[in-house]
Amino acid sequence: MNIEIICIGRLKERYWAEAAAEYCKRLGRFCRLSITELAESRLADGGGAAAEAAVIEAESERILKRIEAKAAGARIIVLDVNGKQLDSEELAAETARLGTEGKSRIIFIIGGSLGLSEELLARADERLSFSRMTFPHQLMRVILLEQLYRAFKINANEKYHK
Repeated sequence: MNIEIICIGRLKERYWAEAAAEYCKRLGRFCRLSITELAESRLADGGGAAAEAAVIEAESERILKRIEAKAAGARIIVLDVNGKQLDSEELAAETARLGTEGKSRIIFIIGGSLGLSEELLARADERLSFSRMTFPHQLMRVILLEQLYRAFKINANEKYHK
């Protein structure tokens, strides 16, 4: 299976980068993984709702360009606080189902701190939420990687802590 994570921003803190690198290493046994980091847009000082909307649009446009260039035959899943919530076993079952249906490419999208545009949300095949709570997008990348690793371990019938 090929998994790509497209995200806004890079992991600035060393501890996030080290955690992500560890899960990327572990996932290498189960899938081909790539992570694409796209530039964050700067919010002008004192910017109001219009400035925030411009940032969301600019970041979402960069993501849309990336997925349109690579999305043929891929399942597009955006991380969205309003998306469907799954437990770990359900995520494992979903990844297994996609593989058996010939969807061997999954693209996960993690937006910036202000979220994603309606156009990008509409383009997605699925919206996935890890919680109704809001997480920093850097932490969300680590959580996604850990849950993907857990899903592959579950599907391989290998022991992993509960």
